[in-house]
Amino acid sequence: MADSDTQTSAEEFEPAVEGEVAEPDFDHLAGIVTDGLIGALGGLVGTAAMSIGLFVASSLGAFDMTSFGILADLTGLDVIFPANAVAVGFLVFLGGGMVTWPLLFAATAAYLPGERFATKGLPYGFVLWTGFVLAFSQGVGGGTLTLALYAVLTLVSHLAYGFSLGAVFDYLSDRPETLV
Repeated sequence: MADSDTQTSAEEFEPAVEGEVAEPDFDHLAGIVTDGLIGALGGLVGTAAMSIGLFVASSLGAFDMTSFGILADLTGLDVIFPANAVAVGFLVFLGGGMVTWPLLFAATAAYLPGERFATKGLPYGFVLWTGFVLAFSQGVGGGTLTLALYAVLTLVSHLAYGFSLGAVFDYLSDRPETLV
């Protein structure tokens, strides 16, 4: 048996690369800021989509918009702006939707099922919904049907949030200078 039959060359195991692969550069502040802006924009779009669903639920009596006042109360901002506690609470909600949840999504997206960020956003939205549905249900009255409508409409709203957040990530993360 010849030596060439048992030895394999290193060329057989090297992957064929047809184009230049962009390596993320974590040392540039501009790239980090750009990725943060992508997350914030995705969170804004997602929160807008979720808000539409919550407004529909509110118009059907399945969600109480004054529940956002709880967020103002938790942060202590209701003391500073007592007349507009619901509006301040919604701004806190918007801030969380634009900063906190997109950062968590970017950090955990590799572990979520799906090929693209938009499809990964669906289970992410479901996970966020599990906390939301319990935290904001105290303002829902009217019986079992209203509570079921609340659960379904807030779930759809959170799925819209996750999908929209991921879709913005998909749309804007194809550029080589982003880190996402």
